[in-house]
Amino acid sequence: MNLRNYTKLHSQAALAKLIDVAPSFVNQWVKSDRPIPIPTCVLIEQKTEGAVRRWDLRPDDWHLIWPELVGATDAPKVRKQKVAA
Repeated sequence: MNLRNYTKLHSQAALAKLIDVAPSFVNQWVKSDRPIPIPTCVLIEQKTEGAVRRWDLRPDDWHLIWPELVGATDAPKVRKQKVAA
């Protein structure tokens, strides 16, 4: 489940309290105004009891940050990276 859908069910304020951050941070993450810090992704996954997974929070680079998750049950396929010219 992505963060937007999770916070529609549980509210941004509830998630902020759960992970001990300001609600404004959660709002910025939901709106994609600011990337979610890597350690926070792990915390969100833990505190939501796996409802929001790290690969949902960082869909473009999760496999580079957490290569041990590649091939895990329910893990998405790795997106091909665009090469800058």
